Amino acid sequence: MSKRDYYEILGVNRNAGESDLKTAYRKLAVRYHPDKNPGDAEAEEKFKEAAEAYSVLSNSEQRARYDRYGHAGVSNSAGADWGAQGFGGIEDILGDLFGFDVFGGRGGSSGGARRSAAQRGSDLRYDLEITLEEAAEGMAAQLRIPRLETCETCSGSGAESGTQPETCGTCNGAGQVRYQQGFFSVARTCGNCRGTGRIIRTPCRTCRGAGRIERERSMEVKIPAGVETGSRLRIAGEGEGGANGGGAGDLYVVIHVKEHERFERQGANLYASVPVTFAQAALGAEVAVETLKDTEQLKIPAGTQTGTVFRLKGRGMPVLGGRGHGDLFVSVTLRTPTTLTREQRRLLEQLSEIEDQDLEDKGLFDKVRDIFG
Repeated sequence: MSKRDYYEILGVNRNAGESDLKTAYRKLAVRYHPDKNPGDAEAEEKFKEAAEAYSVLSNSEQRARYDRYGHAGVSNSAGADWGAQGFGGIEDILGDLFGFDVFGGRGGSSGGARRSAAQRGSDLRYDLEITLEEAAEGMAAQLRIPRLETCETCSGSGAESGTQPETCGTCNGAGQVRYQQGFFSVARTCGNCRGTGRIIRTPCRTCRGAGRIERERSMEVKIPAGVETGSRLRIAGEGEGGANGGGAGDLYVVIHVKEHERFERQGANLYASVPVTFAQAALGAEVAVETLKDTEQLKIPAGTQTGTVFRLKGRGMPVLGGRGHGDLFVSVTLRTPTTLTREQRRLLEQLSEIEDQDLEDKGLFDKVRDIFG
């Protein structure tokens, strides 16, 4: 019987891309997989047919030969064996769909062996909250990190000193047991060793066979000046210890800078406001402005309007990983008194009378200067 066209089998056109091919094959694999159709020879044949079509069309070189020469271009005599060359993608897809490793008659896999090998420990995250002043100066933070560490007694093997873990006799150390499922040979986690490939006859008394123990690690971490919310520091090797004697993961310290009561931050620049009286805004004055480090005198020229912004160069945050500082931008806001003394009320009433008069002959600021002397 002649073979069906591979594009027809998958139900795609000849211009189908990689994602289209994968989607089409996934649908057919779910529909015709032997696990869902036990004893159905026709479903098994269609499953095998779809796998063959996908393995050829997902390989750019084989697809090019197939498009040019048809089935003859990808036959075994032409040097292509879909079961050996194109099965990697199929194995990944079916593993995702059905939760087991598929070997497709290739005779072996390293998947089980990897389960019993040394595994790197997990990375850890620590969220650190600091003040804006601490972010500006930099600091040394004292951290206490709960984590799993490699057991020093057994060096992570889980076995008592003087003994060694034994190879699991059920899976021969693979961590998986194979079963025949129709067309495919599949592997499931070994129930005897729980996928580790090892049996510990005499567990370590310190870690009780786990190979790792829970501890709280105290450490000092230097926070550089200029960090902001979201900055992340990586401390290599300070994560959790690895399984089966594997290396430790990393620790990531994520910075959160508290909101400040006076300053708003945007990158390396700071923004603040300074209240001034009407007289100061009208006549001009020097007002004290607080920075992160000290107090500076800001000169307010006569006639300054509320909302006017002044720039204090270099009085912002340090540039993280660079040189220099950002700037401090100060916005002037007019402060209206809520209570007045008799003298203040008399002067303001006098000013109000002047404002109602014709001001063409004399400027307002001159009259204010006359009143407030």
